[in-house]
Amino acid sequence: MRMMLKFSVPTESGNAAFKDGSLGKNMESIMGKLKPEAAYFGILDGKRRGGILFFEMADASRVVEVVEPFFLSFDAEVELTPVMTAEDLRKGLANAGPH
Repeated sequence: MRMMLKFSVPTESGNAAFKDGSLGKNMESIMGKLKPEAAYFGILDGKRRGGILFFEMADASRVVEVVEPFFLSFDAEVELTPVMTAEDLRKGLANAGPH
């Protein structure tokens, strides 16, 4: 299932990770494991580092291994949401429509 992961890093822990060099290193490790089809990063609320990643997750048991690196490395807030492509939506609507 395609998932959208949104994360936000508190300024204090983000600054510490930036200063000690672990921000980029840990993010590269996370990206290498998730292999997202798309990833976007930016500033949230003018004060927090954050991003949105889109990736495939075949098994719900992977939730733990997906979110824990964000908690442990960055003390991040994380949201994990199933999402669809336009084609997935068309198929779903066709299957759910009046029969």
